[in-house]
Amino acid sequence: MESPDKELTGQTEYYKELYLKEQEKTAELTRKLVDMEAENADLNYKLDRIRKSRLWKAVYPVRLAFSHLKNLITRIKRYGNFKNILAKIKSKRIEQKAYKAYGTMSMPSEEERERQRNEFIDSDIKFSILVPLYNTPERFLREMIASLKAQTYPKWELCLADGSDPEHDLVGTICREYCQDDDRIKYRKLDKNEGISGNTNECFRMATGDYIGLFDHDDILHPCALYEYVKVILREEADYIYCDETTFKGNSIDDMITLHFKPDFAIDNLRANNYICHFSVFSRKLVDEAGVFRSEFDGSQDHDMILRLTKRAGKIVHVPKILYYWRSHAGSVASDINAKTYAIDAAKNAVAAHLRDCGFEGFEIESSRAFETIFRIRYRLTEKPKVSILIPNKDHLEDLKRCIESVLNKTSYEDYEIIVIENNSETTEIKEYYDTLMKLPNVKVVTFTGEFNYSKINNFGAGFAEGRYLILLNNDTEVITRTWIEEMLMYAQRDDVGAVGCMLYYPDYSIQHAGIVLGLGAHRTAGHTHYKMPKENLGYMGRLCYAQDVSAVTGACMMTKKKLYEEVNGLSEEFAVALNDVDYCLKLRKKGLLNVFTPFAELFHYESASRGKDSGDPEASERNIERYNRESELFKEKWKEVLEKGDPYFNPNFSLDHSNFVLKGNPKSMVG
Repeated sequence: MESPDKELTGQTEYYKELYLKEQEKTAELTRKLVDMEAENADLNYKLDRIRKSRLWKAVYPVRLAFSHLKNLITRIKRYGNFKNILAKIKSKRIEQKAYKAYGTMSMPSEEERERQRNEFIDSDIKFSILVPLYNTPERFLREMIASLKAQTYPKWELCLADGSDPEHDLVGTICREYCQDDDRIKYRKLDKNEGISGNTNECFRMATGDYIGLFDHDDILHPCALYEYVKVILREEADYIYCDETTFKGNSIDDMITLHFKPDFAIDNLRANNYICHFSVFSRKLVDEAGVFRSEFDGSQDHDMILRLTKRAGKIVHVPKILYYWRSHAGSVASDINAKTYAIDAAKNAVAAHLRDCGFEGFEIESSRAFETIFRIRYRLTEKPKVSILIPNKDHLEDLKRCIESVLNKTSYEDYEIIVIENNSETTEIKEYYDTLMKLPNVKVVTFTGEFNYSKINNFGAGFAEGRYLILLNNDTEVITRTWIEEMLMYAQRDDVGAVGCMLYYPDYSIQHAGIVLGLGAHRTAGHTHYKMPKENLGYMGRLCYAQDVSAVTGACMMTKKKLYEEVNGLSEEFAVALNDVDYCLKLRKKGLLNVFTPFAELFHYESASRGKDSGDPEASERNIERYNRESELFKEKWKEVLEKGDPYFNPNFSLDHSNFVLKGNPKSMVG
């Protein structure tokens, strides 16, 4: 038997050798990364030179024709033959008919208009609708005013501040004409154009209403908009209200380009993307507290204003109906953000000002691949505490080995430990691998001897965790993003966040997890959005490109504070296999905390080692189905009221039968 000193010396040499090998791997990967970045920069330079050349511009017609031919071939390959292509075209026409249900077909009958006019006849609430004018085309101006005059709720005033140049004095002539016919319409010709913010602030000075509404000079309101808003003001005491919207082109609201069905209020979504936008209405009291528009944010003054107002609002209500029609035309932001490139910088500055107001420092804001004004926000880590990674395991050597080696080799975060929770393994090879793991300074192997229960196993493992943060991690995952821990920790460190989940892909890079929606799927318990969509997809309205608030994230890779885990008694052990992660997230949500999904922490999820699988055993399969059904019923009973209210981050206009944002009654997916 070797002496203790000799044994200690041997272990030291082993760790030293292991450390040097890891250093060599890191150095080699760094060299490869630098080489790849240099090659990428060189290719981008050459590509830019080609695009700017006269020849490239001269052959544009040929490239366009080739592009159409390529698309046709792609469609033939995708849909099989011309018959299927025609069926796809027919489906598109069905979609357009469905869109009309949100256009002219959604207009109320005269009988319904009369009912709405009388429903709140005793209400004293008055809306001031603010519209800054600047060289507004006559047709747009008249249609905008007509849509307000058609409102079924009559207690409003329209405040028009006109900064048009002398060549467009027709704007003033038209407005004065309307003022003579309707004393609810106020018009003021400005001495000079003060910009978007300055002109709108002149509208504020004209306003006498209890609630303020922001309305663009070239857009259209649904006739029931103010009726729907006064309803939630009176019934829910709302002080900030917004609705769903659509973008249309041409002269008909039926010619829709996009339908934007929004989630309820979600602060992380709003910071990354001004999804609220139109039609924002808020109490005068909020304006008095937050202040009016700030000219330094012209181009994104709405985003700045919405961030300031919602921060102070007591009751924010989303009306899940399309009540605002955003016109797309040459020069409008709805048509092309590049028409107003200054809006991009203004939006970044607006978000930065809001974050500083909320106490954040050292953050970075950059445009995402979805859109210039949809942002990736990198929060600074206020500290770098120890993180404990919990990995339950039974046999499955190759899965576990791949998972742990990816963590060890690809993780940039330094202070972490891995806790493998062994549960009834039988093979010799896995036990030998455990012996190897236990020689590593930041790996523990602990043993849970009871029958398989995912919740109990993780709760047991958490008792050995030294870290202030826990990561629940499946043994059939593999790290892709080196900064995966940092990406999750930047959200988990916040006091208002409960759990954080990441982007999980199948080996073919199709999406396995991008957030969980309550009620989604056949069992009406919970399901994953954007399921099986390709990695390159932007998601519905760009949702795969920014961090956002969700009801729940999967326990296959979830970060949470250990303190919170203990406060809610960890995973609920009555959910042995299914829905324990969703249940945990809902317990956090009940405490008033947010759950966040970030697409910037990426892992593979092979799902080959799931304890719910049965390897083709019919009896095991039947038992698994029975167990899942039993746990589903338990979940639905426990969270009955929550499920009945619906997922606040999933618009009720979407079908719960599909994961890719399909409208109810419409077979067409809304994912881009």
